[in-house]
Amino acid sequence: MLSFFWRNGVETPEPLKADVTGSIPPWLQGTLLRNGPGLFSVGNTSYKHWFDGMALIHSFTFKDGDVFYKSKFLKSETYKKNIAANRIVVSEFGTMVYPDPCKNIFSKAFSYLMNAIPDFTDNNLINIIRYGEDYYASSEVNYINQIDPLTLDTLERTNYRNHIAINLATAHPHYDEEGNTYNMGTAIMNFGKPKYVIFKVPANATEKKPALGKVEQICSIPFRSTLYPSYFHSFGMTENYIIFVEQAFKLDILKLATAYFRDVNWGSCLKFDKDDITLIHLVSRKTGKTVSTKYYADPFVIFHHINAYEEDSHVVFDLITYQDSNLYDMFYIHNMKQDVDKFIETNKDFSRPTCQRFVLPLNIDKETPPDTNLVRLQDTTAKAVLKKDGSIYCTPDTIFEGLELPGINYKFNSKKYRYFYGTRVEWSPYPSKIAKVDIATRTHQVWIEEECYPSEPVFVASPDAVEEDDGVILSSVVSFNPQKPPFLVVLDAKSFKEIARATIDTAVHMDLHGLFIHENQLDSHKPPGFHPKYLKLCSEDERSF
Repeated sequence: MLSFFWRNGVETPEPLKADVTGSIPPWLQGTLLRNGPGLFSVGNTSYKHWFDGMALIHSFTFKDGDVFYKSKFLKSETYKKNIAANRIVVSEFGTMVYPDPCKNIFSKAFSYLMNAIPDFTDNNLINIIRYGEDYYASSEVNYINQIDPLTLDTLERTNYRNHIAINLATAHPHYDEEGNTYNMGTAIMNFGKPKYVIFKVPANATEKKPALGKVEQICSIPFRSTLYPSYFHSFGMTENYIIFVEQAFKLDILKLATAYFRDVNWGSCLKFDKDDITLIHLVSRKTGKTVSTKYYADPFVIFHHINAYEEDSHVVFDLITYQDSNLYDMFYIHNMKQDVDKFIETNKDFSRPTCQRFVLPLNIDKETPPDTNLVRLQDTTAKAVLKKDGSIYCTPDTIFEGLELPGINYKFNSKKYRYFYGTRVEWSPYPSKIAKVDIATRTHQVWIEEECYPSEPVFVASPDAVEEDDGVILSSVVSFNPQKPPFLVVLDAKSFKEIARATIDTAVHMDLHGLFIHENQLDSHKPPGFHPKYLKLCSEDERSF
Protein backbone atom coordinates (compact mmCIF):
# COMPACT_ATOMS: atom_id res chain seq x y z
CA MET A 1 0.00 0.00 0.00
CA LEU A 2 1.03 3.64 -0.48
CA SER A 3 0.82 4.51 3.22
CA PHE A 4 3.75 6.94 2.98
CA PHE A 5 1.50 9.13 0.83
CA TRP A 6 -1.18 9.81 3.42
CA ARG A 7 0.65 9.47 6.72
CA ASN A 8 0.52 12.59 8.89
CA GLY A 9 3.66 14.67 8.53
CA VAL A 10 5.57 16.20 11.41
CA GLU A 11 7.10 19.62 11.86
CA THR A 12 10.85 20.17 12.03
CA PRO A 13 10.66 23.80 13.17
CA GLU A 14 14.39 24.28 13.85
CA PRO A 15 17.03 23.91 11.11
CA LEU A 16 18.31 20.33 10.96
CA LYS A 17 21.70 19.82 9.35
CA ALA A 18 21.65 17.15 6.64
CA ASP A 19 24.32 14.52 6.03
CA VAL A 20 25.81 15.56 2.69
CA THR A 21 27.61 13.08 0.45
CA GLY A 22 29.19 14.07 -2.83
CA SER A 23 29.92 17.69 -3.65
CA ILE A 24 27.41 20.54 -3.76
CA PRO A 25 28.55 23.34 -6.13
CA PRO A 26 29.89 26.29 -4.09
CA TRP A 27 27.71 28.72 -6.05
CA LEU A 28 24.50 27.00 -4.88
CA GLN A 29 23.44 29.38 -2.09
CA GLY A 30 19.79 29.86 -1.21
CA THR A 31 16.62 28.02 -0.21
CA LEU A 32 14.42 25.50 -1.97
CA LEU A 33 10.85 26.04 -0.72
CA ARG A 34 8.32 23.24 -1.21
CA ASN A 35 4.61 22.92 -0.50
CA GLY A 36 2.20 20.00 -0.35
CA PRO A 37 -0.39 18.15 1.73
CA GLY A 38 0.99 16.96 5.06
CA LEU A 39 -1.82 16.38 7.58
CA PHE A 40 -4.54 13.91 6.58
CA SER A 41 -6.36 13.24 9.83
CA VAL A 42 -7.37 15.33 12.84
CA GLY A 43 -8.75 13.59 15.90
CA ASN A 44 -11.01 10.81 14.65
CA THR A 45 -11.69 12.44 11.27
CA SER A 46 -9.77 11.96 8.02
CA TYR A 47 -9.67 13.55 4.59
CA LYS A 48 -10.96 11.53 1.66
CA HIS A 49 -8.60 12.89 -0.99
CA TRP A 50 -4.82 13.32 -1.03
CA PHE A 51 -5.14 16.88 -2.40
CA ASP A 52 -7.15 17.83 0.72
CA GLY A 53 -4.41 17.31 3.31
CA MET A 54 -3.43 20.42 5.27
CA ALA A 55 -0.39 22.23 3.89
CA LEU A 56 3.04 21.38 5.28
CA ILE A 57 5.77 23.69 3.96
CA HIS A 58 9.36 22.57 4.04
CA SER A 59 12.68 24.03 2.97
CA PHE A 60 16.21 23.01 2.10
CA THR A 61 18.72 25.81 2.70
CA PHE A 62 22.11 25.63 0.97
CA LYS A 63 25.04 27.41 2.59
CA ASP A 64 28.72 26.82 1.76
CA GLY A 65 28.23 23.15 0.89
CA ASP A 66 25.94 22.39 3.82
CA VAL A 67 22.19 21.76 3.68
CA PHE A 68 19.70 22.55 6.45
CA TYR A 69 16.15 21.21 6.55
CA LYS A 70 13.07 22.56 8.30
CA SER A 71 9.29 22.27 8.00
CA LYS A 72 6.18 23.88 9.46
CA PHE A 73 2.48 23.49 8.91
CA LEU A 74 0.83 26.45 7.25
CA LYS A 75 -1.07 28.11 10.09
CA SER A 76 -4.08 28.92 7.94
CA GLU A 77 -7.49 29.69 9.40
CA THR A 78 -8.49 26.22 8.22
CA TYR A 79 -5.62 24.65 10.17
CA LYS A 80 -6.40 26.64 13.32
CA LYS A 81 -10.12 25.79 13.21
CA ASN A 82 -9.49 22.09 12.66
CA ILE A 83 -6.85 21.82 15.39
CA ALA A 84 -8.98 23.77 17.88
CA ALA A 85 -11.96 21.49 17.25
CA ASN A 86 -9.78 18.35 17.15
CA ARG A 87 -11.69 17.33 14.03
CA ILE A 88 -11.95 18.42 10.42
CA VAL A 89 -14.51 21.23 10.36
CA VAL A 90 -13.63 22.99 7.07
CA SER A 91 -14.59 21.39 3.75
CA GLU A 92 -11.96 20.70 1.10
CA PHE A 93 -12.19 19.90 -2.59
CA GLY A 94 -12.67 16.16 -2.09
CA THR A 95 -14.00 16.15 1.48
CA MET A 96 -17.29 17.81 2.36
CA VAL A 97 -17.75 18.49 6.07
CA TYR A 98 -21.11 18.74 7.84
CA PRO A 99 -22.14 20.17 11.20
CA ASP A 100 -21.18 18.34 14.36
CA PRO A 101 -24.14 16.03 15.14
CA CYS A 102 -24.06 17.33 18.70
CA LYS A 103 -24.96 20.87 17.54
CA ASN A 104 -28.52 22.13 17.89
CA ILE A 105 -30.92 22.58 14.98
CA PHE A 106 -30.27 26.34 14.70
CA SER A 107 -26.52 25.83 14.31
CA LYS A 108 -27.14 23.19 11.65
CA ALA A 109 -29.51 25.45 9.72
CA PHE A 110 -27.01 28.31 9.79
CA SER A 111 -24.25 26.02 8.48
CA TYR A 112 -26.42 24.94 5.54
CA LEU A 113 -27.28 28.56 4.75
CA MET A 114 -23.62 29.64 4.80
CA ASN A 115 -22.70 26.88 2.36
CA ALA A 116 -25.16 27.95 -0.32
CA ILE A 117 -22.37 30.12 -1.71
CA PRO A 118 -19.10 28.39 -0.85
CA ASP A 119 -16.48 30.34 1.07
CA PHE A 120 -13.55 28.18 0.19
CA THR A 121 -10.86 26.89 2.49
CA ASP A 122 -7.58 28.79 2.85
CA ASN A 123 -5.59 25.55 3.05
CA ASN A 124 -3.02 26.67 0.46
CA LEU A 125 -1.22 23.40 -0.25
CA ILE A 126 -0.26 23.54 -3.95
CA ASN A 127 2.60 25.97 -4.53
CA ILE A 128 4.72 28.87 -3.28
CA ILE A 129 4.33 32.00 -5.41
CA ARG A 130 5.89 35.45 -5.36
CA TYR A 131 4.19 38.84 -5.56
CA GLY A 132 6.69 41.69 -5.37
CA GLU A 133 9.23 40.54 -2.79
CA ASP A 134 6.66 38.63 -0.74
CA TYR A 135 6.08 34.87 -0.83
CA TYR A 136 2.70 33.18 -0.49
CA ALA A 137 1.43 29.66 -0.04
CA SER A 138 -1.24 29.25 -2.70
CA SER A 139 -3.83 26.88 -4.05
CA GLU A 140 -6.74 27.65 -6.41
CA VAL A 141 -9.09 29.59 -4.15
CA ASN A 142 -9.56 33.25 -3.31
CA TYR A 143 -7.23 33.13 -0.29
CA ILE A 144 -3.43 33.09 -0.18
CA ASN A 145 -1.25 33.07 2.95
CA GLN A 146 1.97 35.05 3.14
CA ILE A 147 4.88 33.14 4.64
CA ASP A 148 8.37 34.07 5.79
CA PRO A 149 10.71 32.09 3.48
CA LEU A 150 13.38 31.90 6.19
CA THR A 151 11.36 30.90 9.26
CA LEU A 152 8.41 29.34 7.38
CA ASP A 153 6.10 31.24 9.73
CA THR A 154 2.63 32.09 8.43
CA LEU A 155 2.36 35.89 8.42
CA GLU A 156 -0.92 37.10 6.99
CA ARG A 157 -3.89 35.91 4.96
CA THR A 158 -4.90 37.87 1.86
CA ASN A 159 -8.19 37.63 0.01
CA TYR A 160 -7.93 38.20 -3.76
CA ARG A 161 -11.53 39.44 -3.72
CA ASN A 162 -10.52 42.51 -1.71
CA HIS A 163 -8.27 43.65 -4.56
CA ILE A 164 -9.63 42.23 -7.83
CA ALA A 165 -12.98 40.76 -8.82
CA ILE A 166 -12.19 37.02 -8.84
CA ASN A 167 -13.35 33.99 -6.86
CA LEU A 168 -10.58 31.58 -7.85
CA ALA A 169 -6.95 31.99 -9.00
CA THR A 170 -4.21 29.64 -10.17
CA ALA A 171 -1.18 28.59 -8.16
CA HIS A 172 1.05 28.70 -11.27
CA PRO A 173 1.79 32.33 -12.17
CA HIS A 174 4.48 33.56 -14.56
CA TYR A 175 7.32 36.00 -13.82
CA ASP A 176 8.92 38.26 -16.40
CA GLU A 177 12.52 39.51 -16.46
CA GLU A 178 11.53 42.74 -14.64
CA GLY A 179 10.08 40.76 -11.74
CA ASN A 180 6.41 41.35 -12.55
CA THR A 181 4.00 38.51 -11.77
CA TYR A 182 1.20 37.45 -14.13
CA ASN A 183 -1.70 35.26 -13.06
CA MET A 184 -5.24 34.22 -13.97
CA GLY A 185 -8.47 33.94 -12.05
CA THR A 186 -12.16 33.21 -12.49
CA ALA A 187 -15.07 35.51 -11.58
CA ILE A 188 -18.20 33.39 -11.06
CA MET A 189 -20.25 34.83 -8.20
CA ASN A 190 -21.27 38.37 -7.27
CA PHE A 191 -18.98 39.94 -9.90
CA GLY A 192 -21.36 40.56 -12.80
CA LYS A 193 -21.05 38.56 -16.00
CA PRO A 194 -18.87 35.48 -15.39
CA LYS A 195 -15.42 35.69 -16.94
CA TYR A 196 -11.79 34.66 -16.82
CA VAL A 197 -9.48 37.43 -15.61
CA ILE A 198 -5.79 37.89 -16.41
CA PHE A 199 -3.92 40.19 -14.04
CA LYS A 200 -0.46 41.50 -13.25
CA VAL A 201 1.23 42.36 -9.94
CA PRO A 202 4.16 44.78 -10.50
CA ALA A 203 7.66 43.98 -9.29
CA ASN A 204 7.54 46.94 -6.88
CA ALA A 205 4.24 45.81 -5.36
CA THR A 206 5.82 45.18 -1.96
CA GLU A 207 6.14 48.95 -1.51
CA LYS A 208 2.44 48.80 -0.70
CA LYS A 209 1.09 46.22 1.73
CA PRO A 210 -0.31 43.80 0.81
CA ALA A 211 1.36 43.29 -2.56
CA LEU A 212 -2.02 42.71 -4.21
CA GLY A 213 -2.84 46.34 -3.44
CA LYS A 214 -1.08 47.22 -6.71
CA VAL A 215 -2.73 44.53 -8.86
CA GLU A 216 -3.57 45.52 -12.45
CA GLN A 217 -6.18 43.75 -14.58
CA ILE A 218 -4.87 43.04 -18.09
CA CYS A 219 -8.06 41.71 -19.62
CA SER A 220 -11.11 39.52 -19.13
CA ILE A 221 -12.44 36.72 -21.34
CA PRO A 222 -16.14 35.81 -21.14
CA PHE A 223 -17.11 32.19 -20.52
CA ARG A 224 -18.27 30.45 -23.67
CA SER A 225 -20.76 28.65 -21.40
CA THR A 226 -22.05 30.70 -18.47
CA LEU A 227 -22.87 27.74 -16.23
CA TYR A 228 -19.91 25.56 -17.24
CA PRO A 229 -16.62 27.46 -17.02
CA SER A 230 -13.45 25.70 -18.01
CA TYR A 231 -11.17 24.49 -15.24
CA PHE A 232 -7.59 25.71 -15.53
CA HIS A 233 -4.56 24.94 -13.39
CA SER A 234 -2.00 26.96 -15.35
CA PHE A 235 -1.57 29.05 -18.51
CA GLY A 236 1.13 29.95 -21.02
CA MET A 237 3.07 33.14 -21.68
CA THR A 238 5.35 34.33 -24.49
CA GLU A 239 7.12 37.65 -24.95
CA ASN A 240 3.95 39.26 -26.34
CA TYR A 241 1.05 36.94 -25.52
CA ILE A 242 -0.83 35.15 -22.77
CA ILE A 243 -2.12 31.72 -23.83
CA PHE A 244 -5.31 30.48 -22.20
CA VAL A 245 -6.57 27.00 -23.04
CA GLU A 246 -10.32 26.87 -22.45
CA GLN A 247 -10.58 23.12 -22.13
CA ALA A 248 -13.50 20.70 -22.11
CA PHE A 249 -12.86 19.88 -18.44
CA LYS A 250 -15.52 22.04 -16.82
CA LEU A 251 -16.93 23.17 -13.51
CA ASP A 252 -20.70 22.81 -13.14
CA ILE A 253 -21.71 26.01 -11.33
CA LEU A 254 -25.17 24.79 -10.29
CA LYS A 255 -23.73 21.60 -8.85
CA LEU A 256 -21.07 23.64 -7.05
CA ALA A 257 -23.67 25.90 -5.46
CA THR A 258 -25.76 22.94 -4.30
CA ALA A 259 -23.02 20.42 -3.50
CA TYR A 260 -23.37 20.85 0.25
CA PHE A 261 -27.10 20.09 0.18
CA ARG A 262 -26.70 17.10 -2.13
CA ASP A 263 -24.04 15.49 0.08
CA VAL A 264 -21.33 15.54 -2.61
CA ASN A 265 -17.90 17.14 -2.63
CA TRP A 266 -16.76 20.04 -4.81
CA GLY A 267 -14.48 17.75 -6.81
CA SER A 268 -17.52 15.91 -8.15
CA CYS A 269 -18.65 19.17 -9.80
CA LEU A 270 -15.86 18.87 -12.40
CA LYS A 271 -16.69 16.93 -15.56
CA PHE A 272 -14.90 16.22 -18.83
CA ASP A 273 -17.07 16.78 -21.91
CA LYS A 274 -15.52 14.45 -24.50
CA ASP A 275 -17.91 15.76 -27.18
CA ASP A 276 -16.80 19.38 -26.85
CA ILE A 277 -13.80 21.20 -28.35
CA THR A 278 -10.82 22.97 -26.82
CA LEU A 279 -10.65 26.72 -27.46
CA ILE A 280 -7.26 28.45 -27.42
CA HIS A 281 -7.20 32.18 -26.59
CA LEU A 282 -4.27 34.46 -27.42
CA VAL A 283 -4.20 37.71 -25.44
CA SER A 284 -1.78 40.58 -26.05
CA ARG A 285 0.25 41.31 -22.92
CA LYS A 286 0.58 44.95 -24.01
CA THR A 287 -3.00 45.83 -25.06
CA GLY A 288 -5.04 43.20 -23.23
CA LYS A 289 -6.92 42.49 -26.45
CA THR A 290 -7.71 38.94 -27.53
CA VAL A 291 -6.60 37.88 -31.02
CA SER A 292 -9.75 37.58 -33.12
CA THR A 293 -8.77 34.32 -34.84
CA LYS A 294 -10.58 31.27 -33.45
CA TYR A 295 -8.04 28.55 -32.67
CA TYR A 296 -9.45 25.22 -31.56
CA ALA A 297 -8.46 21.59 -31.01
CA ASP A 298 -9.97 18.25 -30.05
CA PRO A 299 -10.99 17.85 -26.39
CA PHE A 300 -8.34 16.99 -23.83
CA VAL A 301 -7.56 17.64 -20.16
CA ILE A 302 -4.59 19.79 -19.19
CA PHE A 303 -3.14 20.74 -15.82
CA HIS A 304 0.39 21.91 -16.59
CA HIS A 305 1.89 24.08 -19.30
CA ILE A 306 5.59 23.43 -19.95
CA ASN A 307 6.69 26.54 -21.87
CA ALA A 308 5.73 28.81 -24.79
CA TYR A 309 7.52 31.12 -27.21
CA GLU A 310 7.23 32.92 -30.54
CA GLU A 311 9.08 31.96 -33.72
CA ASP A 312 8.71 33.26 -37.28
CA SER A 313 5.16 34.61 -36.76
CA HIS A 314 4.02 31.51 -34.87
CA VAL A 315 3.17 31.00 -31.21
CA VAL A 316 4.52 27.65 -30.00
CA PHE A 317 3.32 26.22 -26.71
CA ASP A 318 3.89 22.89 -24.98
CA LEU A 319 1.42 21.17 -22.63
CA ILE A 320 0.95 17.94 -20.74
CA THR A 321 -2.39 16.54 -21.86
CA TYR A 322 -4.71 13.68 -20.91
CA GLN A 323 -7.49 12.02 -22.85
CA ASP A 324 -9.76 11.86 -19.79
CA SER A 325 -10.13 13.39 -16.33
CA ASN A 326 -9.51 10.23 -14.29
CA LEU A 327 -6.22 11.43 -12.81
CA TYR A 328 -8.04 13.18 -9.97
CA ASP A 329 -9.83 9.96 -8.98
CA MET A 330 -6.54 8.10 -8.56
CA PHE A 331 -5.73 10.21 -5.53
CA TYR A 332 -8.79 9.42 -3.44
CA ILE A 333 -7.33 7.86 -0.30
CA HIS A 334 -9.51 4.74 -0.58
CA ASN A 335 -7.98 4.11 -4.02
CA MET A 336 -4.46 4.68 -2.75
CA LYS A 337 -5.03 2.20 0.09
CA GLN A 338 -5.44 -0.68 -2.36
CA ASP A 339 -2.81 -3.39 -2.54
CA VAL A 340 -0.10 -2.66 -5.08
CA ASP A 341 -1.29 -5.20 -7.66
CA LYS A 342 -4.90 -4.04 -7.38
CA PHE A 343 -3.85 -0.39 -7.62
CA ILE A 344 -2.00 -1.09 -10.87
CA GLU A 345 -4.91 -3.11 -12.26
CA THR A 346 -7.44 -0.40 -11.33
CA ASN A 347 -5.40 2.39 -12.92
CA LYS A 348 -3.93 0.68 -15.98
CA ASP A 349 -6.54 2.16 -18.30
CA PHE A 350 -6.13 5.75 -17.13
CA SER A 351 -4.81 8.16 -19.72
CA ARG A 352 -1.05 8.67 -19.52
CA PRO A 353 0.27 12.23 -19.41
CA THR A 354 1.49 13.22 -22.88
CA CYS A 355 3.79 16.15 -23.63
CA GLN A 356 2.39 17.82 -26.75
CA ARG A 357 3.32 20.85 -28.84
CA PHE A 358 0.74 23.16 -30.43
CA VAL A 359 1.62 25.82 -33.00
CA LEU A 360 -0.56 28.85 -33.77
CA PRO A 361 0.12 30.88 -36.94
CA LEU A 362 -0.23 34.63 -36.34
CA ASN A 363 -0.31 36.05 -39.89
CA ILE A 364 -3.07 34.53 -41.97
CA ASP A 365 -3.36 35.38 -45.66
CA LYS A 366 -7.03 35.88 -46.57
CA GLU A 367 -6.37 34.33 -49.96
CA THR A 368 -5.22 31.04 -48.46
CA PRO A 369 -7.52 28.18 -49.56
CA PRO A 370 -9.38 26.19 -46.88
CA ASP A 371 -7.84 23.01 -45.49
CA THR A 372 -4.33 24.44 -45.80
CA ASN A 373 -1.84 23.73 -43.02
CA LEU A 374 -0.52 27.14 -41.99
CA VAL A 375 2.41 25.92 -39.88
CA ARG A 376 5.70 26.73 -41.61
CA LEU A 377 8.13 25.65 -38.91
CA GLN A 378 10.40 22.78 -39.89
CA ASP A 379 11.06 21.18 -36.49
CA THR A 380 7.52 20.08 -35.64
CA THR A 381 4.69 17.97 -37.03
CA ALA A 382 2.04 20.13 -35.33
CA LYS A 383 -0.58 21.40 -37.75
CA ALA A 384 -2.92 24.40 -37.87
CA VAL A 385 -5.46 23.92 -40.64
CA LEU A 386 -7.51 26.84 -41.95
CA LYS A 387 -11.24 26.04 -42.12
CA LYS A 388 -13.87 27.59 -44.38
CA ASP A 389 -15.25 29.81 -41.62
CA GLY A 390 -11.79 31.31 -40.95
CA SER A 391 -11.17 29.30 -37.80
CA ILE A 392 -8.01 27.25 -37.36
CA TYR A 393 -8.09 23.61 -36.31
CA CYS A 394 -4.93 22.66 -34.42
CA THR A 395 -3.45 19.19 -34.03
CA PRO A 396 -0.41 18.66 -31.79
CA ASP A 397 3.02 17.17 -32.18
CA THR A 398 3.64 14.56 -29.47
CA ILE A 399 7.03 15.14 -27.86
CA PHE A 400 7.08 12.60 -25.06
CA GLU A 401 4.77 10.28 -23.11
CA GLY A 402 4.70 9.53 -19.40
CA LEU A 403 5.94 12.69 -17.67
CA GLU A 404 4.34 15.11 -15.21
CA LEU A 405 5.31 18.01 -12.92
CA PRO A 406 7.36 19.69 -15.66
CA GLY A 407 10.05 22.28 -15.08
CA ILE A 408 12.49 24.26 -17.23
CA ASN A 409 15.45 26.58 -16.87
CA TYR A 410 13.23 29.56 -16.06
CA LYS A 411 15.62 31.95 -17.79
CA PHE A 412 14.18 30.39 -20.95
CA ASN A 413 10.56 30.94 -19.95
CA SER A 414 8.73 32.60 -22.89
CA LYS A 415 11.77 31.85 -25.09
CA LYS A 416 12.67 29.07 -27.49
CA TYR A 417 14.11 26.26 -25.44
CA ARG A 418 15.39 22.72 -25.81
CA TYR A 419 15.08 20.90 -22.48
CA PHE A 420 12.44 20.24 -19.87
CA TYR A 421 12.45 18.09 -16.75
CA GLY A 422 9.80 16.18 -14.87
CA THR A 423 8.77 13.13 -12.90
CA ARG A 424 8.53 9.99 -15.00
CA VAL A 425 5.06 8.44 -14.70
CA GLU A 426 4.36 4.91 -15.88
CA TRP A 427 1.21 4.23 -13.82
CA SER A 428 3.12 2.28 -11.25
CA PRO A 429 2.23 3.33 -7.72
CA TYR A 430 5.94 3.89 -7.16
CA PRO A 431 7.27 6.27 -9.83
CA SER A 432 11.01 6.30 -9.19
CA LYS A 433 12.48 8.38 -12.00
CA ILE A 434 13.28 11.97 -12.85
CA ALA A 435 13.56 12.62 -16.57
CA LYS A 436 15.29 15.18 -18.78
CA VAL A 437 13.72 15.51 -22.22
CA ASP A 438 15.64 16.85 -25.24
CA ILE A 439 13.02 18.32 -27.59
CA ALA A 440 15.46 18.67 -30.48
CA THR A 441 16.51 15.01 -30.55
CA ARG A 442 13.33 13.59 -28.94
CA THR A 443 15.48 11.61 -26.52
CA HIS A 444 15.50 11.53 -22.74
CA GLN A 445 17.72 10.70 -19.77
CA VAL A 446 16.61 9.43 -16.37
CA TRP A 447 17.79 9.35 -12.77
CA ILE A 448 16.39 6.46 -10.76
CA GLU A 449 16.55 5.27 -7.17
CA GLU A 450 14.73 2.05 -6.39
CA GLU A 451 11.93 2.12 -3.81
CA CYS A 452 11.88 5.94 -3.92
CA TYR A 453 9.53 8.67 -5.09
CA PRO A 454 11.19 11.89 -6.31
CA SER A 455 9.32 15.19 -6.22
CA GLU A 456 8.99 17.79 -8.97
CA PRO A 457 12.52 18.57 -10.23
CA VAL A 458 13.61 22.20 -9.86
CA PHE A 459 16.32 23.58 -12.17
CA VAL A 460 18.80 26.11 -10.76
CA ALA A 461 21.11 27.73 -13.33
CA SER A 462 24.80 28.15 -12.57
CA PRO A 463 25.87 31.83 -12.34
CA ASP A 464 28.24 31.52 -15.30
CA ALA A 465 25.88 29.42 -17.45
CA VAL A 466 26.51 29.46 -21.19
CA GLU A 467 24.20 26.68 -22.31
CA GLU A 468 20.58 26.08 -21.37
CA ASP A 469 21.33 23.03 -19.23
CA ASP A 470 24.27 24.50 -17.29
CA GLY A 471 23.08 24.09 -13.73
CA VAL A 472 21.67 21.57 -11.27
CA ILE A 473 18.41 19.72 -10.67
CA LEU A 474 17.06 19.57 -7.10
CA SER A 475 14.45 17.04 -5.99
CA SER A 476 13.19 15.98 -2.57
CA VAL A 477 13.02 12.18 -2.43
CA VAL A 478 11.04 9.94 -0.06
CA SER A 479 10.90 6.15 0.12
CA PHE A 480 8.15 3.68 0.87
CA ASN A 481 10.89 1.54 2.47
CA PRO A 482 11.13 2.66 6.13
CA GLN A 483 14.79 1.64 6.15
CA LYS A 484 15.62 4.29 3.55
CA PRO A 485 15.80 7.82 4.98
CA PRO A 486 14.52 10.77 2.90
CA PHE A 487 17.04 12.90 1.04
CA LEU A 488 17.46 15.77 -1.37
CA VAL A 489 19.22 14.75 -4.57
CA VAL A 490 21.40 17.16 -6.57
CA LEU A 491 21.91 16.26 -10.23
CA ASP A 492 24.20 17.86 -12.78
CA ALA A 493 21.59 19.01 -15.29
CA LYS A 494 23.83 18.48 -18.32
CA SER A 495 24.99 14.92 -17.66
CA PHE A 496 21.99 14.08 -15.47
CA LYS A 497 24.30 12.31 -13.06
CA GLU A 498 23.96 12.57 -9.28
CA ILE A 499 26.65 14.84 -7.81
CA ALA A 500 25.38 15.08 -4.22
CA ARG A 501 22.65 14.07 -1.85
CA ALA A 502 21.63 15.49 1.51
CA THR A 503 20.13 12.83 3.76
CA ILE A 504 17.60 14.07 6.34
CA ASP A 505 17.35 12.41 9.76
CA THR A 506 13.64 13.11 10.19
CA ALA A 507 10.36 12.39 8.44
CA VAL A 508 9.88 14.23 5.15
CA HIS A 509 6.49 14.32 3.43
CA MET A 510 5.54 14.10 -0.22
CA ASP A 511 5.08 17.51 -1.81
CA LEU A 512 3.70 19.11 -4.98
CA HIS A 513 5.36 22.34 -6.11
CA GLY A 514 7.77 25.03 -5.02
CA LEU A 515 10.61 27.32 -6.05
CA PHE A 516 14.25 28.10 -5.39
CA ILE A 517 15.11 31.49 -3.85
CA HIS A 518 18.68 32.68 -4.29
CA GLU A 519 20.40 33.98 -1.16
CA ASN A 520 20.49 37.58 -2.41
CA GLN A 521 16.70 37.45 -2.89
CA LEU A 522 16.30 36.47 0.76
CA ASP A 523 18.18 39.50 2.12
CA SER A 524 15.04 41.59 2.61
CA HIS A 525 13.57 38.82 4.79
CA LYS A 526 16.54 38.52 7.18
CA PRO A 527 16.04 40.10 10.61
CA PRO A 528 18.44 42.77 11.88
CA GLY A 529 21.73 41.24 12.99
CA PHE A 530 21.24 38.08 10.93
CA HIS A 531 24.66 36.68 10.02
CA PRO A 532 24.77 34.89 6.63
CA LYS A 533 26.94 32.10 8.08
CA TYR A 534 24.75 31.68 11.16
CA LEU A 535 23.26 28.42 9.97
CA LYS A 536 26.69 26.89 9.54
CA LEU A 537 28.10 28.13 12.82
CA CYS A 538 25.23 27.50 15.21
CA SER A 539 25.40 24.59 17.63
CA GLU A 540 22.92 21.71 17.80
CA ASP A 541 21.05 23.41 20.64
CA GLU A 542 21.02 26.84 19.04
CA ARG A 543 19.81 26.12 15.51
CA SER A 544 17.26 28.80 14.84
CA PHE A 545 16.47 31.62 12.47
